[in-house]
Amino acid sequence: MPQLNPAPWFAILVFSWLVFLTIVVPKTLAHSFPNEPAPQSTHVPKTEPWNWPWT
Repeated sequence: MPQLNPAPWFAILVFSWLVFLTIVVPKTLAHSFPNEPAPQSTHVPKTEPWNWPWT
């Protein structure tokens, strides 16, 4: 079974994370979004209670 000798599997794990962190993450973070989020208004609308006709 491969888990009896952890040396090659640990190296594969380390190299795969090294590739992931040096190539995939910067490519993902380099994407720009076409619509930047606008700050929302701080105005809170005034709520009115409903006028229920049967009450």
